[in-house]
Amino acid sequence: MNKFKEGFLWGGATAANQFEGGWNAGGKGLSTADVMTGGTHTTPRRITPELEEGTYYPSHEAIDFYGHYKEDIKMFGEMGFKTFRMSINWSRIFPNGDDLEPSEEGLKFYDNVFDELKKYNIEPLVTISHYETPFGLTKKYNGWASREVIDCYIRYCETIFKRYKNKVKYWLTFNEINCLTIDFGAFMGGGILVKEGENSDQLRFQALHHQFIASAKAVKLGHEINPDFKIGCMIAYMTLYPYTCNPDDILLAQQKDQIQNGLCGDVQVRGHYPGFAKRYFEENNIKIRMEKDDENILREGCVDFYSFSYYMSNAVSTDPEKQETSGNLLGGIKNPYLKASDWGWQIDPKGLRWTLNHIYDRYQIPVMVVENGLGAVDVVEEDGTINDDYRIDYLRDHIVEMNEAVKDGVDLMGYTMWGCIDLVSASTGEMKKRYGFIYVDKDNEGTGTLERKPKKSFYWYKKVIESNGENLE
Repeated sequence: MNKFKEGFLWGGATAANQFEGGWNAGGKGLSTADVMTGGTHTTPRRITPELEEGTYYPSHEAIDFYGHYKEDIKMFGEMGFKTFRMSINWSRIFPNGDDLEPSEEGLKFYDNVFDELKKYNIEPLVTISHYETPFGLTKKYNGWASREVIDCYIRYCETIFKRYKNKVKYWLTFNEINCLTIDFGAFMGGGILVKEGENSDQLRFQALHHQFIASAKAVKLGHEINPDFKIGCMIAYMTLYPYTCNPDDILLAQQKDQIQNGLCGDVQVRGHYPGFAKRYFEENNIKIRMEKDDENILREGCVDFYSFSYYMSNAVSTDPEKQETSGNLLGGIKNPYLKASDWGWQIDPKGLRWTLNHIYDRYQIPVMVVENGLGAVDVVEEDGTINDDYRIDYLRDHIVEMNEAVKDGVDLMGYTMWGCIDLVSASTGEMKKRYGFIYVDKDNEGTGTLERKPKKSFYWYKKVIESNGENLE
C-alpha cells in the first residue's frame, strides 16, 4: 500500500531551449528562446526581434546537449533512469515553423538521441512544444494568436509521430500550457508579441484556445498513428492557499485556482470549457472566437494522463498590505509557516501531496509529476566534490509526500525531477541557479569548459531509483 507501483517511471526532465544548444546547427531555425537575452534575478531577459551582435543569448549554446548527448545519457543510465523527459526543438525539424517539408538532419538527431536512450533502457517522455515556438511563426503570424499556427503544429506532430512511432510511447502536447493565463506567458508560451494598447488577455486566451484545438487534434492523430501512444497534458500547477479563513480569501484562492489551473485541465481532460470560464471571459472582455467544429474537436481529443510541474505553493489574500514573494511563473503572499529557496520560492512538500490529491479527485486519470526541484547556488569544493545536501533534503521530503499521496489512492505514474543536469533558467537565463544531479561548468556570462561531474545528489538519486523510492537516506 505504501509503495510506488512496479514500473514507476523515475527519471529527470529537461527542455531543448534550456540545455540542447546547437541553435544554428544542422539547419535549425530560430526559436523564440533564441531571441531572449541573458538576465538575472533582478534584470529581466529581453526579447530582440533581430539578433544583436555582442549580446549573450543563453539558449544558443546552453549546455550543448547537441554535442554531449552520448555522455549525458550515459550518466542518466548510471543513475538508473527509467524515463527521460526532453523536448523536441520544433525549429530543428521545421526551421521556419510553416515549412512544408521537415529537415532530415534535424529528424536524424533525435533518432540518435532515442537510440542512445534505448541502449540504457530509458523510456523517452517527449514534450512536443516546450517554450520553443519557431520564431518564424512569431514574425509571420504573431505566434499562437493566429489560428494558422494550428496546421503548422499538426504537420509537425504528424512528422514526429510517424518518424518515432516505434521509439517514443509517452508524449506531452504543450509544456505548462496554462502559462498563457498570465501575462508572463504571452511570448514564452505563445510566441506572441503584445503591442502597446493591445488587450493582452484577449490575445493570450485566444492563443490558448488555438493550443487547446491543436492539442486535441494531436491526441486524436497520435492515437490513429499508434494506438499504444500515451499522450498527456502538462500544467504548471500554481498551488494556492487562502492566507486566512476570511471567506474573501477563500473565494479568491478558489477563483485563482479555477482559472490558473482548472481551466486548462478541464478542457484537456474533460473535453469542454468549464462553467466558471464564461463569467471570467465576460468580466475581462475576452471573446473566444470558435469555429463550428471546435467543440467536437475538444471532445474527441482528451488526454490519456495529467502531468504537471510543482515547485512550491503560494498564499493569496485580499489584503493589499501583505508581503509578496516570488515563484514559478507567479508569486504570491509570503507564507509564515514555510522556508524559501535562494530565489524566494517557498518550499512546501506537503503542498505536493495536497496538489496530487486535488488533481486526482478532480479528474480520476493517471497523474505524473514531471517537474520538481530546487534551484540553488552550488559550490565546487577544493577536492572537486559538490555536496548538495539541501537538494537531497528538498527532493526526499517531496518524494515522502508523493508516497503519502499514493497511500491516499492517487494513481501516480512517475516522477521526473526538473533539470536533472544543470541548465539555463527559463525565467532569468542564469546558470547560477542550478537544479541538476550533474554539475556543468558554465557561468551566467556563458563561459566555462562544459565539463560534467556528478554531485552528491547523483549517487543519492541512484539509490532512490534502485529501491523504487524506499531508500531515501
